[in-house]
This record gives sequence, structure tokens and C-alpha cells, in this order.
Amino acid sequence: MLPAPNLDDRRFQDLVDDAKRLVQQRCPTWTDHNVSDPGVTLIEAFAQMVDQLIYRLNRVPDLHYIKFLELIGVELRPPAAARGEVTFWLSAPQPQPVIVRTETQVATARTDVADPIVFSTTRELEIVPCSFSRAGMHPVGEAPADMTAALSGPAGFRCFSATPAVGDALLIGLSDAVPHCAVVLRLGCQVSGRGVDPRRPPVLWEAWTEEGWVACEVDSDDTGGLNKPGDVILHVPGGHQASIIARQRGGWLRCRLVEAEPDQPTYTASPQILSATAFTIGGTAPTVHAEVVRAEVIGRSDGTPAQHFALQQRPVLPSEEPATVTALHGDRTQLWTEVPHFALSGPGDLHFRIDRFAGEIQFGPAVRAADNDLLYYGAIPAPGAVLRLESYRTGGGQAGNVGRGLVRVLKTSVPYVSRVENRVPAIGGAESETLADAKTRGPLLLRSRGRAVTAEDFEQLARDVAPDAARVHCAPDTAEGGAGVRLLVVPHVASDELGRIQRADLDPPAATLERIAESLDARRLVGTRLLVQPPDYAWLTAVVSLSCRPLYEPGEVRTEVLRALYRLYHPLVGGPDGTGWPFGRSVQSHEVHAALARIPGVDMAREVSVALFPAEPFTGRRGSATQRIDIDPSALVYSFEHQVRVKK
Repeated sequence: MLPAPNLDDRRFQDLVDDAKRLVQQRCPTWTDHNVSDPGVTLIEAFAQMVDQLIYRLNRVPDLHYIKFLELIGVELRPPAAARGEVTFWLSAPQPQPVIVRTETQVATARTDVADPIVFSTTRELEIVPCSFSRAGMHPVGEAPADMTAALSGPAGFRCFSATPAVGDALLIGLSDAVPHCAVVLRLGCQVSGRGVDPRRPPVLWEAWTEEGWVACEVDSDDTGGLNKPGDVILHVPGGHQASIIARQRGGWLRCRLVEAEPDQPTYTASPQILSATAFTIGGTAPTVHAEVVRAEVIGRSDGTPAQHFALQQRPVLPSEEPATVTALHGDRTQLWTEVPHFALSGPGDLHFRIDRFAGEIQFGPAVRAADNDLLYYGAIPAPGAVLRLESYRTGGGQAGNVGRGLVRVLKTSVPYVSRVENRVPAIGGAESETLADAKTRGPLLLRSRGRAVTAEDFEQLARDVAPDAARVHCAPDTAEGGAGVRLLVVPHVASDELGRIQRADLDPPAATLERIAESLDARRLVGTRLLVQPPDYAWLTAVVSLSCRPLYEPGEVRTEVLRALYRLYHPLVGGPDGTGWPFGRSVQSHEVHAALARIPGVDMAREVSVALFPAEPFTGRRGSATQRIDIDPSALVYSFEHQVRVKK
């Protein structure tokens, strides 16, 4: 049920008080304002009539508009829940698997001004123990060789070719596959891998999966590029599986030599491996900003159609699996299934629906037909039946978009787990839809009728199935000489205190892109090619030099200038209207001057120097200074390390 608007919130006493204040202004000689005064009696009589008019006014015309929206099935969207990952670190390696169950709760730390933000795991995690099993080397273009026996000698073995070549690999075999786990490789090495920068070795750690070799995330590596004894902590991808390499079976990992960057030195001699051990120290599970409520008794049926039952928690978050209601009547139990609507429900169908924004369970109505018969859309729970909703999720909102490293409290006890940590930020959290947004969506729904024809249709239908997308932009795609559509998706992301965003955080989850693509594929015109992806980003560095006004601290002014720069080019709250930097809008230095003029500590009367530098994606290497940067129509701006100098 959409909330009815309140066009005028004044009531009887408010009108009387306003009239008496006007009397004091317009007629100061009237000083008797007691209820016994005839003039006050007239004021109260007129106030009562005006109160009745306001009561009727508050029901037209917006109330009619809202009722029409309800007739076409428009309901306020519930909030979207942020999703992320949390790593559970063990206090010590364990000899048996450690199970982190589904719906294990983790949270941010409680502060003086904010309650903790609670996340729940969405999948069971098994932290599988492992040990070192085999070692080998795989020179590029040759067959892999088992070198385990060489570790028993004092010299060990050379892990790359005598003259290292791109593609050479060190092979490490584990006793078991360890999907989703964090593994410590304790390697004994000596200083023999000459020529490499120990802080930036050109190597890539990978794990064998059913799709081939997949890169592992390196948590830490203190071996100096395999040049000294130390530990390498790897986060193994979920598809890791055992396989046979060099005629030996195991859960294989490898360290592969890759092409060095232009300014990155590479190996001139191969590193030497003297010893190797391995053990599992943690695991990573996906999380969602939501709490699960189970087995909630929602009420007792009175046997009438169209029954509504309010839930204890609201709003209700969308779920991948339909909810179920159990009806208990004596010794009989019935299982009711969730449906999106009752249009296809018959009188014998055990169906119900959830108004997720209102947090309400609804059962099928009965409609009187033209011949005066009642048509039942869905069965009616038996009178006296106790109704129980088995499970639902509640939570969501932008508060769940927390940065990396902030989720570090384990709320559900898990044996042998000493700490938790989110190594990536949680993204995708969005607030529930407002009434104004629903009123805008209604005409678009009628116009599109579920079909994607225009650019607005694609954008609106994408938002319907992906509320976790902060921005959706439809752009033409003329590649391959045909009519195509590129749907560019920007997720809700968290930023630091200056407004900086990590570039990797701007890539929406693959599940979101797949959900949008599957929904629009059934609604697009035949022959329309559809591509759902994140936008391109033009990397930008702004270098600003200015003076601060007297009595202002230069350090504080510099912080405010940096905050203004990151906000100006922010993909969600930047741009001239504060709704995100527009797609394809050129970047010009005069907009930086306008942003600086709004900062109190900046002295605009003295020289202000602004230079814009395009930067290469992911390397950050700057181009030449300019006052204007043109970007592609389907691209946004990404702020890369703005630089500010403030003089007294």
C-alpha cells in the first residue's frame, strides 16, 4: 500500500493559534482572547470548517494518483542490500575442517555515534586443512617436471629456466584442493633470483580450476621475489580442484613469470627453492547486509479473503528463493508458496505474496463478478489456522556500503576463528524507493508495458530488477555494423573521508550484470544486440596550486580542496547537479575554479593554478597538462590521486 500524501498538515488548534497571532498583529486593541469571547468563538468555528476542508484536500488529487498506481501494480521498491566478502582467519592451522555456517553474522565496530552494521554470510564455508605435497618446475614450452625429491638435498632446485623466460612457472602441489581458502606457503629461498626488484617481482600466483589456471589474490609476500625465506599468503579462488600435473595428483598452485612493465626489472637468473611447507589459515565467504528472521508467527487466520498480516521487521529484502508460509490447523499442516501476484492464482492454489516495502503478508482476494458470483484468486487459510513465515531477510540501505577493513567483529561464535576482515568493500546498498520516484515510474511502466524499445525503457527495466545499481545509462552500440545497445551500470560504492574510490570497486558484481541481461533479453526487440557492462573510465589527475586566506590553516584548506575535487568528479554525487558526473561530459579546468570558489579558506583573489592531466588506466602514468579533456560518450571520469599545494 503506497502512503497517502499529506498536502497540508495543519489541524484545528494550529488554525486557531495562527488566527490569534494575526489578530495581535492586525488589531492590537483586541486583548481578550479567552474562549468566552464572541470573536474567539467565531475564530474556532471558521477553524473547524477549514480543518474539514484541509482533510478533504489531503485526499485529492495525489491520493487518486496513488490509487491509480496501485491499480497498475506499482509498489514502492524495498531497499537493496550491500554485498561483499569476509575472510575468517584461524587462530592456528587446524587438523580438521572448520565449518562457518550460513547466516553467520559479522559486523562493523560500534562507535559513539553509530550502531554496528551487521552482515550475514550467504553460503557455508568449509576451511579445508592442507599440507605441502609436491613441488615442480614448468619451463615454458616444455613438460612440467616433479622436483619434490630435490628438496631433500641442500641445494634445492631452480624454479625457472637457467635464463628465466616469460611463462616459466614454479609448481606447488597441496594435499587437497582448498577452494575459497587462505593458504600460507612457507618457502625457503636464497638470494639467487638476481635482477629483480624484490618489492615488485613480475610474477603471478595462480590456482588450477575447472576453467584452467585462475589468478589468486596475494595477501602478502615477504619472500622478496623468491629471494629469501618467508611466507606467501594466497586467497585461492572458489573453483580450485585437484588435478594431475607432472604425473602427480594434488591441489596445484603455481607462480608464473609474466611480462615485466617498462619500468619493472625482471629476473636475469632463476630463484632457488630450498624448502616448502603449506597450511590453511582462513577462508572467505560472501556476505549480505541483512539479518535473517526465522519461524515468525504472523497471526491466526479468520477465514476471510484478502487477509493482511504485518511482519515484526520491515522492509523485507528480495531473496533468490521464494518464501514459504506454514499453516498449522489442528494436526494438519499446509505449505503456502510465495507468488508475485494473484492474477494466475485459482481458488485452490495455496498462494500468498509479500509487500516488501510495507513488510506485510497478503493472501488472495475475492472479487465479485458481473453475475454476482465471487471469484477467488488464491485459497483462503482455514479459520483458526496459525500462520508462520519460515524465513525472510530484513536490512539493506546505503549504510551497508562500507569500506574495506571495517567489518571486523564476529557476532556469531565460530570455533578456532580469531578474527574477521573484509578485504573488499561492500557495494550495492541502496535506500528504498520514495513516493516521488514511484510517481515518476508509473507513466514509464504504462508506456513500456514490459518491453524494452527506447533507451528510457532499457534503463527503467534494468532498475526494476537491479535496485543495487546506482546509475544505469543506455548508449548505442554500433559495433559489428548492427543496431545494438550498451547498458552501462554503476554500483553503489563507498568512499573514504576525502571521497576517493578504488577503481576496482566501480565494477558491478557479475550477478547484477547477469540479472539485468537475463531480464532485458526477454524484453528487447528481436535483432537488438544487448551488452550489459560497466562504463569505461577516463583517468584524471588535477594538480592545483593556490593560497589560503589569513587565519586559515593550510593543511585544513588542502583537505577541503581535495574533498571538493573528488566530489566534483564522483560518479554518483559529482557533476554540476550533484547526481554524478554526466556520461561523456568533457572535463574543463574552469569547473575546478568554480568548486574552489565555494571553499571558505581559498583566497581566489590571489593566483590559482589548475592543470588537468589524463592518466593511463591502472598504471596511473600521467600525460601532458591541459585545460580540457574530452572523454567518450559512454565514459565517466575516474579521479586518480589529485594533488594540491596550498601556500600561506
